[in-house]
Amino acid sequence: MLYYSLRAWQDSSVDDIILVVSEEYLDLVRSDIVEKYGFDKVSGIVCGGASRFDSVYNGLRACDTPDYVFIHDGARPCISPDVIARVREAVISSGACVAAVPVKDTIKVSDPDGFVSDTPARDLLWAVQTPQAFRYDLILEAYVAAGGGVDLTGITDDAMVVERFGAAPVKLVMGDYENFKVTTPEDLEAVKMILTRDRHDDNII
Repeated sequence: MLYYSLRAWQDSSVDDIILVVSEEYLDLVRSDIVEKYGFDKVSGIVCGGASRFDSVYNGLRACDTPDYVFIHDGARPCISPDVIARVREAVISSGACVAAVPVKDTIKVSDPDGFVSDTPARDLLWAVQTPQAFRYDLILEAYVAAGGGVDLTGITDDAMVVERFGAAPVKLVMGDYENFKVTTPEDLEAVKMILTRDRHDDNII
């Protein structure tokens, strides 16, 4: 999965890639993926932290003050050039944006006892993906503010850090339903089918 995620960004218009991985995989990722496949845009590989927040913060601090940053999950290997291009255009115009897709199902809000407490209007609901892109100064300032001992309960993505501690609204950008995060064995099988269909020239799967 990491190979295909990296390949998409290697082939994109971004200048540098900072990889954030668990400490135990640092050498393996460097030798068996980055060096083996010639991902020369990877300018740094840093250790992750105890949470997503900590890992992203480590990655942000490793950046060399770029104008913009794109934050992407390695577990979303089906990211397409079209989504990257749309997010790039949106972050330049808005300063903060996330790839997302309209939800297809009706969503119910549960109360503590498991009964429906609300049914939000489906046409207003989006499922957020990555990449999430921001002006570097904006996202770093938000992370610095959030890292000052405040309560981070409920923060599950980078956009929420900017929503709570940043100084700009976050724009929704049309993502891709195939740009899902691999979390189950069924997801993995679906990803294999997509990559085999679209990227048969890469002899990795």
